[in-house]
This record gives sequence, structure tokens and C-alpha cells, in this order.
Amino acid sequence: MASDNNSPSLEILVRRPEECSLWTGPPFENGQPNIKLDKVICLNAKFSDDGSLLMVVKSNSVITIYDCKTAKEIRSFQVPNLVASVLSPRGTYLQTFQKPSGPQDKNVTLWKIETGDSIYQHSQKNMTRANWPAIQFSSDEATACRVPTNEVQFFDTGDFSKGVVCRLRVPGVASAELSISPASHVAAFVPESKGVPASVQIFACGDASQTQPMARRSFFRCSTTQLKWNHGSTGLLIVVQSDVDKTNQSYYGESKLYYLTTDGVHEGLVPLRKEGPIHDAQWSNSGSEFAVVYGFMPAKATLFDKKCRPLLELGTGPYNTIRWNPKGKFLCLAGFGNLPGDMVFWDYVERKQLASTKAEWSVSSEWSPDGCYFMTATTAPRLQVDNGIKIFHYNGSLYFKQMFDKLYQADWKPESPSKFGDITELIKSLDSIKLEDKKPSGQGPKPTQVSTKASSANPTAQKPAAYRPPHAKTAAAIQAELLGESSAESLSKNALRNKKKREKQKEKKAAADASS
Repeated sequence: MASDNNSPSLEILVRRPEECSLWTGPPFENGQPNIKLDKVICLNAKFSDDGSLLMVVKSNSVITIYDCKTAKEIRSFQVPNLVASVLSPRGTYLQTFQKPSGPQDKNVTLWKIETGDSIYQHSQKNMTRANWPAIQFSSDEATACRVPTNEVQFFDTGDFSKGVVCRLRVPGVASAELSISPASHVAAFVPESKGVPASVQIFACGDASQTQPMARRSFFRCSTTQLKWNHGSTGLLIVVQSDVDKTNQSYYGESKLYYLTTDGVHEGLVPLRKEGPIHDAQWSNSGSEFAVVYGFMPAKATLFDKKCRPLLELGTGPYNTIRWNPKGKFLCLAGFGNLPGDMVFWDYVERKQLASTKAEWSVSSEWSPDGCYFMTATTAPRLQVDNGIKIFHYNGSLYFKQMFDKLYQADWKPESPSKFGDITELIKSLDSIKLEDKKPSGQGPKPTQVSTKASSANPTAQKPAAYRPPHAKTAAAIQAELLGESSAESLSKNALRNKKKREKQKEKKAAADASS
């Protein structure tokens, strides 16, 4: 597929046991990717959010930084007893967490990559998913903050030697999330304590004079939250999870979805039309709409605008994942993890379903930055067998497949979607591709067949049949036979064949009796 000459090329990071590589493409020449960086010693690897740098952890004490344009090493850091590390969004800083040797040991360090110097340090007892990275940066690195006891602290990102320049008092705060772009607001989560319900509060960044939040919502039966800002920093989705479901309908607890706006206009539940858990909730790249997959299986999927009004129903099915195309127009609705891997591709602008296919046992999934390809990966340690990568076209047809004895990671190199042309221009060369059963050259077994559906302006999803266990099917066949039912749907093939034999035997016997 040809793209704008000024557009960056797509690249994929592939990490296997003790080494990683960097592929160029798709598109792939002769059906195989070219290797830009090959067999680098690696325990872990991660791109900066803008795709300018690649961080490779080579051991528990060595971190190497690569320039993604040249694939050349530009800096190496010696960090003994390394536990975790992360790049800032624009690749200006490297943040590391070391195993502390004492209670006052300053084990969180911020390094300036350009010079290799340590510019800030503080102590942190432990590392969890909620408190790492310890220092959060906005996407443009204009704002940085951390969450110690009872407050949110802000830094001057131009000069960390100043230390904390602003302290926002939030008693009991456990975690915080900066808004994406612009970094004008911060959402703070306060867990339940001594009978006081949990809450999420929204504040303006760097304003220590605030005594009341701009928006607030309290929650009963709340164990954890996921905070999801939209682009534009006008809305916040809050997935509230409780470890216990009071209705006893779910072993995994109870979840609710709330929506808060920074102007305080909306502070309440998202109006969902089916009971059950929240499987996934994601904002579109524009920040003007969001999608939710929810409810007991078969789950339901709905698109909402930023005023929380339903825009489009995507039907029901075995789904728990939604992925928006970064260039707009398309999205993928899928069921991964413990589900069988069904995927449905939608043109949500035209409000029509493009195709459906499968990617069984997928652990990770994401659109390419140009919006033309969708990649799924089956990786260890989640799954120890059938590890591999599948890449699909925007319309659901399988483009590439490769299997591995062991695969730990497969990530697109991040790029701003604005660097690529209009999505309708980018896919022109793909419009002639027929959705049919194909076998990619040199690649494993025959891929899953993609089914194309003729769609109206807003197709109605077929209601899936209720699950019937094998013993129930057998019982239904026996009951049909005893009651003399003639419907072929009620009988298995063997039962129907035996029934026909018995009927013929009865006819022969009746004819013999009549002749005698």
C-alpha cells in the first residue's frame, strides 16, 4: 500500500527470549518484513510515546537508549538493582526505580537523556501499577506531578532542581491522572476510608489555592478505579470496580461507568442498556465520542457522544475489547483473553459493519499509527503455546502471519496520526482487495476466513443463540423421539437416521400383515 512520501514508515518492535528486533513495514517486500535492528540483548523494551526513542533494558543494571530514526545507540545508563524504568513522552527523561537498600534510600531517579545526568531523586517504598511511573508527565512534557501522602505535587519541567513548585492538598489521595492534551486538569482518586465513600475529584493543574474541586463524584462499594481522559481535556470516564457484587450475579465483583466533565455539567452514570460488568471503555482519538463494551455475555457495545448520548449500537456478542482507529472512521470490536477471539470491523462514520473474522488467543491488539492495519499478538507468559503475530487490513482481511516458539512483545512504533495522509486516500490501494480465504506467502497455516456482510445504513446485529450444553441437546432429541416430534431441528443426525429406519420397518411389517 502506498502512502504519502513525507509520511514516516511503520515499524514493529518484536521481543523474544533475551533479544529484541525492530521490523520495518508493513507493507512488506515479498511478504516478509525487513529488519532495521536485529537481535539486541533485551529483558524489556519500550518506545517513548512520540516514537523518537527506544529504551532497551539489557540486564538488571544496564539500560540502553536507541535513536529510532537511525537505530543507533545514543546513551547507556548503569542503574544497579533496577526494578522498573520508563521514558518520558517526548524522550527527554528516563525514570528508574531501584530496589531500596534502606528506608531513606532515594531509589526513584530522573535522568536527562541528552546529558546522562541525574536531575531529581526521591524515596519510594514500593512500586505498584497505581503509583508507577512515580512522576507523571503530560503528553507535551509541559506538566509533571507526583502523588505522595495527602497531596499532588507539581514540578517545573524546565528545571527539576527547583523541586516541588506547587502542592495541591487532597487528603487521602491514592492516585492521580493528568489530562492528556492539554494538561490543564488532574483527576485524583481517594479510596473509601472509615465509612466515608470513595471519590474522584477534578482540579485545575498547578493551582494550590483550590479548596473545592471543579467536579466530584462519590462511590460506594469501590475498590479500584480506571481514569480515562479524552483528547481536549473536557471529559473523564471512570470505571469503578468493586471486589464484591452485592447482587451475587458475578464472581468477579461489580463495575460501573461514570462520566465527569470539567465544566461540571455532567457528573453521573453513563446510561447503559444492559446489566453486567464494564469490559472496556475507550475514547476516540478526536475526543468527541467514546465506546463501551458492557453487560453479561453476550456483551453489548454502544457508541456515545461527549454529552453521553447514544450514537450507534454495535450489537451483542462475545466481546470485551474496543479499539478505535487513530485516523478516525474505523473501529474494531473484539473478544480476547478468555473469549474465542471474534473480531468485527466497523466503519462507524458510514455506520456499517465491514467484516468479521477471528484472532484466537490474542493477548495484545492495536491499530497501526496510519490507521490501515490492525495487529494482534499471542504472547508469553500469558500463553506458552501458539505464540505469534497477525496483521489485518482495516477491512478485516488477513495480511500477514508469523508464528514463534516464544514471543513476549509486539508493539507498533508510536507516531502522531497527523503525520499520515487522510485515511480515505491511504486505503484507496486496498479497496480492490477481496475479502476471501487467502494464504500469505511463506506463512504458516491457512488463515481464518473473513465473512463479508452486506450492510444497511445501520445494520441490526443478529441475536446469538442461547448456549445449550451437550447433555441438553441429547435430552431434547430423546424427548422429541418419545413425543413423536417430526422436526429435524430437534434431533441429531444419528437420531433422525434411526427414526427413518424404524419407520421403514413399521411400513414393511404393516404391509406383511395386510397381505397375510
